[in-house]
Amino acid sequence: MRYTEIMVRYGELSTKGKNRRKFIMKLAENVRQTLGAFPNVKINAERDRMHLLLNGEDSAQIIPKLEKVFGIQNFSPSIRVEKNSAEIVAMAQTMMQERYTGKESFKVTAKRSDHSFEKNSGELNVLVGNAIIDLFPDIDVQMKQPDINLRVEIRLDGAYLSCETIKGAGGLPVGTSGKGMLMLSGGIDSPVAGYLAMKRGVLLEAVHFASPPYTSEQALRKAKDLTKKLTPYGGAISFIEVPFTEIQEEIKRCIPQAYWMTITRRMMLRLTDAIREMQKGLVIINGESLGQVASQTLQSMVAINEVTHTPIVRPVATMDKLEIIEIAQAIDTFEIAIQPFEDCCTIFAPPQPKTRPQLDKVQKYEARIDVAGLMERALAHLKFEEILVEAKDAPLEFDELL
Repeated sequence: MRYTEIMVRYGELSTKGKNRRKFIMKLAENVRQTLGAFPNVKINAERDRMHLLLNGEDSAQIIPKLEKVFGIQNFSPSIRVEKNSAEIVAMAQTMMQERYTGKESFKVTAKRSDHSFEKNSGELNVLVGNAIIDLFPDIDVQMKQPDINLRVEIRLDGAYLSCETIKGAGGLPVGTSGKGMLMLSGGIDSPVAGYLAMKRGVLLEAVHFASPPYTSEQALRKAKDLTKKLTPYGGAISFIEVPFTEIQEEIKRCIPQAYWMTITRRMMLRLTDAIREMQKGLVIINGESLGQVASQTLQSMVAINEVTHTPIVRPVATMDKLEIIEIAQAIDTFEIAIQPFEDCCTIFAPPQPKTRPQLDKVQKYEARIDVAGLMERALAHLKFEEILVEAKDAPLEFDELL
């Protein structure tokens, strides 16, 4: 069926009170960015819902993209017809013929925002409902939780009909909760952590540590591919590559082997915090899962966290590995994450890392390296790349935004 419009419902945004306008505007911006390859789509973002006028664009291609945009509770593809009873009835019957298999219950939900129309909502419900029963005499009418809810909305520019409600991603529009720096390795956990942070409205910038020649170009490509998998949920993500070779070589040269991982993580956290300050971020996000590896015991976290007072958000901290994998598979990052290209943490992992590092020893060993100098040189050679959802043909038009 060739849909002419998609009606979007906001969900959690309806609770935002005085900030609601800001949230809706950000959602409209994110939808525009996600649908950048569909230049004819026009966005009409109103207080209670959003309308996407498709203007000939293929709804079958747009719907899968819209399902991933955080801030959308659900949406309904609709067809516009002229505002007369005969056309409304004919389209309602056509839609039900395509949708009804002989088993589903149904109801009609009519809404009339154009009060000059000849029939009120109750009369429309009766008219369209009777037309469907005439077509399918054995169909079951169910007022509560029907299988098919045929919606008819009379607006100033026409009558809109829909009979499908598609679940959205929920959550908050990305960017409404501020910016966070995602410590992105190449593994399973950190992309999942980024996804969950985005669902709560956090705008991500991905920080990735590379140690060539110990880490390969394939490992770097893998991290960028993981980042790209997150872009449909909120738009473009800045990817920041941090040169880490000198730091890891110095740690390996000066620090006892059991403390390599602890001090490596402390240096990563320091650098991420410095980048956060440069980029005006508010928090650091990582994929640490409590007890999963040596650096993720509570004792290790205390020793590592000592280098910063910035809040660290750990969305997967209390999940077990199978729960994390399930989300990774759902967001399509799992197959990329298990590619056999090792990141710098894996390559320089000691055979017997300290699981309960003592902070006084950590500080003593760390004094053997030039922390400030190493950081300064790494920060001077950051590489920035914008990871886009896809190429954009033209900006979408905002029509009557709020």
